[in-house]
Amino acid sequence: MTEQYPPPVGCPAHAASGAVPLYGAGLSGDPARLYREMRRTHGPVAPVLLDGDIPAWFVLGYREVHQVTSNNELFARDSRRWHAWKDIPDDWPLMPFVGYQPSVMFAEGAEHRRRSGAISDALLAVDQFELRQICERLADGLADAFAGRGEADLMADYALRLPLLVVAELFGLPPDEVPQLVVDIAGSLDEGPGAIDAHQRVAARMARLVRAKHAQPGADVPSRLLAHPAGLAEEEVVIDLLVVMAAAQQPTANWIGNTLRLMLTDDRFAVSLSGGRRSVGQALNEVLWQDTPTQNYIGRWASRDTQLGGRRIKAGDLLVMGLAAANTDPQVRPDFTAAGADSNQAHMSFSHGEHACPYPAPELAEVIARAAVEVLLDRLPDVMLAVPEAALVWHPSLWMRGLTALPVEFTPAYTPAPGA
Repeated sequence: MTEQYPPPVGCPAHAASGAVPLYGAGLSGDPARLYREMRRTHGPVAPVLLDGDIPAWFVLGYREVHQVTSNNELFARDSRRWHAWKDIPDDWPLMPFVGYQPSVMFAEGAEHRRRSGAISDALLAVDQFELRQICERLADGLADAFAGRGEADLMADYALRLPLLVVAELFGLPPDEVPQLVVDIAGSLDEGPGAIDAHQRVAARMARLVRAKHAQPGADVPSRLLAHPAGLAEEEVVIDLLVVMAAAQQPTANWIGNTLRLMLTDDRFAVSLSGGRRSVGQALNEVLWQDTPTQNYIGRWASRDTQLGGRRIKAGDLLVMGLAAANTDPQVRPDFTAAGADSNQAHMSFSHGEHACPYPAPELAEVIARAAVEVLLDRLPDVMLAVPEAALVWHPSLWMRGLTALPVEFTPAYTPAPGA
């Protein structure tokens, strides 16, 4: 049988292999169509080219994503296994995703269980009822700033700000440092020349925070990690907090924004815009299936030669997890017009297996997102889009799915927050 795998970098066989470029303009407009075309042409595992024509495998079948994320020994997380490192420049735009760091993200086996267990325990100590109150208070504060204007950009003014304000409280961060953190965390998750510098600024801030919490512990996530029986060193706490913060900020912000967009553009959710809440949960879940904030995820590296989806995968090959593509796999995609579809949570939006978002992180993210949507609809019951739906622009990123802006208008009014 002829082996099927991406040719070496710079090889003319790139074009002949039919590898799909996953970079450049036009990828963010309608990714679902791209995934359908890839599935039709290549099946559940497709050869692709990343920035700089770096070859990889794109796993877009639901069953195949489940298989990869369930087998951490065969499809491992330590990026040092990659056989293409000699072709990767230091300033490669995707370096923040693949450059090995001694964090929970790249840890394996017992070391990963030690680190992820400590994170889970630190998050489990967050009282979800108190978290809901924090979210409502902060969401009301953000709404106060624009409720009297009659117009707002719900991404810049609301969705992008709320998750990090919440995380700042959970981490014990000074509020005046949050605005720059929002900018830097967003920049660190984007492709582009500024991603590495943005990540370094966030890392430096996290190191200062951990030193402060070591000297003066509090009732916060960093202090719990420092005191955990796993015996994490300060350096380990710093780098794992970066993982938690990045995972909490941009994906949750886009979950909020994508849900508000759905509810503002789909007639099925019109009742919610008049103050009802029954369908907010349905909209949140539908977004995870259809416009999940984390579209694709780098990655896994094959620890030995194997087969996946009819492809021959060689040791050291890079696999990109197509989470959004898996969610749109016709074999599993739910029909949201059918009864009970809103309770189907078998999506891959939080990944799967040992390296999925650690419990209870998805639950905490849902508390934040649900509170954000419900508070916004309570405060602005007649909110509507200020532009045609077709004018909304998706952020040009293969990895995250979110709007560049969500302009709305509403009746201007001062509606003080509860208890104000």
